[in-house]
Amino acid sequence: MTTPTGTDPAHVQLQIEFQLYGAITATRAVLPAMREAGAGTLLYTTGAGSIDPVPQVANVNAAAAALRNWAINLHKELDGTGIQAAHVGIDVSIGTPALPGFPTAQPDEISPVYWDLHTTKRDQAELVFSR
Repeated sequence: MTTPTGTDPAHVQLQIEFQLYGAITATRAVLPAMREAGAGTLLYTTGAGSIDPVPQVANVNAAAAALRNWAINLHKELDGTGIQAAHVGIDVSIGTPALPGFPTAQPDEISPVYWDLHTTKRDQAELVFSR
């Protein structure tokens, strides 16, 4: 994790390959069958730093913002096809705090956001879980 002034291109490249390229690769694997079926849900998750960046993790936030942008663009492209793409920004640590004093939540508290996107909020491109 790097600050903006401590970031080299390689620091961002690793995160882009992991976050953005991984999502694109997974989507390319499942989207053809969803298109054929005319139905499906694609949900992408990042930390909320993709929306409101935190300087201590600038390289991670940059890649997460790229994934968020791509997922929202995909949502717009797939509009009207029966396939939903959406981004979930998580603004808590899951389980134990990543930083002292940072809010936490358990997986079973966060999972309803995904279920709601899949079942009842299919027109939304993004939801944020926070405390």
